[in-house]
Amino acid sequence: MSSSLFPEDGSRVEMEAGGDIHPGVRVVTATPAAVTVSLPRAHVPLIGSTVTLRWSAAPRGRYQVAAAVAAIDENRVDLRFVGDPEITQNRLYVRGGGGEPIVMTRSGHPDIIGWIHDISERSVRAHFTDVEVRPGHEVALRAQLGPDVVEVTGTVTKASAMRQQVPVRGPLSVEMVALYDPSESDAKIIRRYVMRHQLLMRTKTAESA
Repeated sequence: MSSSLFPEDGSRVEMEAGGDIHPGVRVVTATPAAVTVSLPRAHVPLIGSTVTLRWSAAPRGRYQVAAAVAAIDENRVDLRFVGDPEITQNRLYVRGGGGEPIVMTRSGHPDIIGWIHDISERSVRAHFTDVEVRPGHEVALRAQLGPDVVEVTGTVTKASAMRQQVPVRGPLSVEMVALYDPSESDAKIIRRYVMRHQLLMRTKTAESA
């Protein structure tokens, strides 16, 4: 691995070991083949185990690489890289779309049709009319993204409602945010749709400039 890909000495990385994630792990020194990090002794992994290191990759992703624990000196750990770092997207921030139809289903309630404000591989913000939904509610969502249909089950994390008052009292407008963990096939559909939508918006902006 090129040492230039790794953060500078004294910088911070995230380390995942044994299912636990430790942010803010300090880099002592790095070479193309290994890195020495410093962290609290209670978080030091076992010799011979494998950990995962992550750090920022502009603009919206992160580098990720596996490393084997080669040596331990009190709170310092020598890690030897296993393979080369890969860039992984942060799904929560790759967002796009807007205006696509979405159907929300809740147990004991009729289906209701709304429209998407924006969507990512892990969340959606959508608008509905005259629906009662609160944070913590489990919902099934079916979204039409171009020629494809995506179906996910998620948890509502935010919900705000406002009733139309002018010129006359009207329906209740509800904006909802839900988080979900889609299948890989649905995640690919969302990712492809968002990237296509972003490209289309950039093209329209360039043509109107």
